[in-house]
Amino acid sequence: MGKNILQVQHLSKAFGSNVVLKDIDFSVAAGDVTSIIGASGSGKSTLLRCINLLETPSSGEILYHGEDVAAATGNAAAYRAKVGMVFQSFNLFNNMSVLDNCIIGQTKVLKRDKKEALDVAMQYLEKVGMAPFVKAKPRQLSGGQKQRVAIARALSMNPEMLLFDEPTSALDPEMVGEVLAVIQSLAQDGMTMLVVTHEMAFARDVSNRVVYMNEGVICEEGTPEQLFTDPQKQETRDFLSRFRNTK
Repeated sequence: MGKNILQVQHLSKAFGSNVVLKDIDFSVAAGDVTSIIGASGSGKSTLLRCINLLETPSSGEILYHGEDVAAATGNAAAYRAKVGMVFQSFNLFNNMSVLDNCIIGQTKVLKRDKKEALDVAMQYLEKVGMAPFVKAKPRQLSGGQKQRVAIARALSMNPEMLLFDEPTSALDPEMVGEVLAVIQSLAQDGMTMLVVTHEMAFARDVSNRVVYMNEGVICEEGTPEQLFTDPQKQETRDFLSRFRNTK
């Protein structure tokens, strides 16, 4: 859609003798909503953690606007301020209110004053429908509410791109829809997103690109229409067969 924000080149990751990612190449352009799908253990979450520098790649490059952020000279904190991450387990500060969860990163990392940080936090808490809960602590919220706060917290940093690691996997089924609706609204707003997901309907209906991973490699990628209606690889067909046969 737009110019490339992120390029992953020849990325590999091993934990000891266990090679989890093998020679991964792909790019994310401005405005892309890319879903990464695949069976458990295929390397999806490890790839996302490498992209966010929570894991150090064994080899390869992660280029953010052409600069290798995985290199020793990279500034991980500045990079993470522009490429936010939403975790499957929310990762909220349990001792802080909803509002303070959305303010602290702004004041500590972006050095915003308290008033500006408060205004920005409220803007995004309203966007995700959590403004009535600003004084609540995370323990008082449902899983879906916690994840919406986590999304508001990430948005409060005004990131250029958001990474989502299975954002609905820790939720009860009835709460999945409310979180997916928030992510879909972000897509409509033009937010660049990379989403590891097992929600095939979301990958098909909201993404403009889908990457299918299998055993640590990108097996196939393309538009949702290409992957869901005419997959080229047998592994992709096998993975999608149950979903496609029920739609």
